[in-house]
Amino acid sequence: MKVVIIDYGAGNIKSVQFAFKRIGLDAALSKDSETIQQADKLVFPGVGEASSAMKKLKESQLDLIIPKLKQPVLGICLGMQLMCNETEEGNTIGLGIFDVSVKKFSNQLKVPQMGWNNVFDLKSELFSNLNDQEYMYLVHSYYVEQCEYEIASTNYGVNYASALQKDNFYGVQFHPEKSSVAGEKILKNFIEL
Repeated sequence: MKVVIIDYGAGNIKSVQFAFKRIGLDAALSKDSETIQQADKLVFPGVGEASSAMKKLKESQLDLIIPKLKQPVLGICLGMQLMCNETEEGNTIGLGIFDVSVKKFSNQLKVPQMGWNNVFDLKSELFSNLNDQEYMYLVHSYYVEQCEYEIASTNYGVNYASALQKDNFYGVQFHPEKSSVAGEKILKNFIEL
């Protein structure tokens, strides 16, 4: 099983790699297009700002490779948001995998949403053996509205899509690598897809 974490200069790459180590897997870090295309499973992480992250993807031409991948791909946090058509953060055009837009939380809410919140309406094998209302760790100021690709929801002033799926592409707004036992279970489920 060859698991590759796409290394395009985003923040939480090492903590994702350590999370896989905790479940007994060595995940490689790579920005090499051939290595990425030959992986069995791919993780597309992200902590940072959307427009600068997209710029890095374009510089390495990963923006052309990622949408064409055929193996299971898991986008985490900003990684999930960049898989969408566009985000209000920096008026950034995304990869267009999910035909949805990413919006900024209302000014009435404290942003970023930071800390533990529950996910519910779990609708994917990604959440096998997890309880509905499971708590996950989140840090974000932008969100995806409820949509046809939604496989989990969270409420922060509004119900929003905290996980998405389309074909071989999965995205989670929360950080499984920081979400204790439940997060590790999601990473294991992803490996078993």
